[in-house]
Amino acid sequence: MNKPRVVKDYDKLDAAIQEQIKLYYVGGFETELITFKNAEGKNVSALPFEAEDKYYLVRMTISEAQDIIEDDDDYDDDGMLKEEVKEAYEEKYDDIELDSADFDDDQDDQDDEQEDDKDKPQEDYDDED
Repeated sequence: MNKPRVVKDYDKLDAAIQEQIKLYYVGGFETELITFKNAEGKNVSALPFEAEDKYYLVRMTISEAQDIIEDDDDYDDDGMLKEEVKEAYEEKYDDIELDSADFDDDQDDQDDEQEDDKDKPQEDYDDED
């Protein structure tokens, strides 16, 4: 099944998707950003995230990624998702396979997938603003 591909700003995502993203990227977003050319041919950075029903490219710059984590009470001073928050989200989304606990082990696979996404034309994604 091909999932719809969506480009969206982080602050415009549903809270549930934001929580799932946090659970997947427990160490923050800054180092996980990919770049691609948008429909106008400009380089855009985004955080890739595959949800159950859609594949997201969440638009953000490195500084926006840093600000999101710094301003979010779910993260500690080191930019890591707090353990009690992580446990609460794991329980809340236990029926969704995010593999957040195995994220570091799967990083090489994730990097390969992100490399593939860099080659996907922007036209394959719907801009949901």
